[in-house]
Amino acid sequence: MPYNPIYNSTPFISFESVTPETALEALNLNWREKDLPEKLRTKHVHRLHPYLGKFIPQLVEIFLRKYSPSHVTDPFCGSGTTLVEANALGINSLGCDISAFNCLLSKVKTDRYDTMELEREIKHIIRKMRGKSSIHPSFKDVPDTDNEYLNNWYAPKARRQLLYFLSLIPDYKHQDLLKIILSRSARSARLTTHYDLDFPKKPQTEPYYCYKHRRTCKPTDDALQFLRRYCLDSLKRIKEFSKIRTDAKVNIINVDARKFNFPETDMVFTSPPYVGLIDYHRQHNYAYELLGIEQKEELEIGPAFKGKSKKAQEQYIADIGKVFANIRNSLHDDGVVAIVVNDKNKLYRNLALRIGFVQEKSIKRHVNRRTGRRANDFYEEVLIWRKE
Repeated sequence: MPYNPIYNSTPFISFESVTPETALEALNLNWREKDLPEKLRTKHVHRLHPYLGKFIPQLVEIFLRKYSPSHVTDPFCGSGTTLVEANALGINSLGCDISAFNCLLSKVKTDRYDTMELEREIKHIIRKMRGKSSIHPSFKDVPDTDNEYLNNWYAPKARRQLLYFLSLIPDYKHQDLLKIILSRSARSARLTTHYDLDFPKKPQTEPYYCYKHRRTCKPTDDALQFLRRYCLDSLKRIKEFSKIRTDAKVNIINVDARKFNFPETDMVFTSPPYVGLIDYHRQHNYAYELLGIEQKEELEIGPAFKGKSKKAQEQYIADIGKVFANIRNSLHDDGVVAIVVNDKNKLYRNLALRIGFVQEKSIKRHVNRRTGRRANDFYEEVLIWRKE
């Protein structure tokens, strides 16, 4: 049976006990919120920035411990979950992504920091922002922008606060981290409802009934609160990860995985995009617009804006096949590929054989511990492939 044990059995949480001898299909990976609370799923740098569509780090840890590679590759590295977990276990890794923002986020999460120096910089930029706010509460002297997106989605004061923070970044060493802090703050400071930060359709400029707080709320006009909060939270999370970070190498490349010449690897662990579900560039529009990052959304595989039609599904699986056929060339003969998918349309059913793999096993688990507006549950599979 491809299914994991049912909920009546005890969920598996002894992650450090997994060895190459562990029978993964015997483990109950159907974690509920009480089994694996959000605080553990978003430990240390895993919550440096919100990201839709990422898998939980504990799932990565289990499979890395099981197959114990010396090098792991993630051709859809996204927010860097595989890379972070590999480093924590002392495993060299390579991740690539078509999204420049995803690569920036992954780099920031896995970088090595002098935490004392970082703390000095974080506290210094907080003081500069606070001082600016006390002298110019509305930041009216800060140059504004003619960027249509930023003008539509931010109140004037919040927009100028974000732009001022952006103007300070070149003065500091840890510029990539400050860009991620700015992006995270920009996400929270948008003119949107509190309950719809993931999928805002249009700017919210008037008071509204908030389903999250069960009262009338107003859209924010102040980004300073978020900038300070996320500066301190990011510092805390990086300090936590620094305690377990190893010297394992992490290589992150902004390329198209269909065409990249991958170096040798003995494991692939990844979660490809799901067809027609998420626009991976558009979910971070604020970051692309504020930071001036080049967008390549036309190269995304299976984005939501291309839909879920039969034609879209065929193009999706053809592109996914190109990625794994390409990476097969760099995989050691005894290497393993582990792919986390929600394949309700059975698109992966015959893919392995078509591109020179055999499916060794499929481990299916029930995902029901998500919260908020994405609280619907679903099943996902971990497909285990070997070279034919």
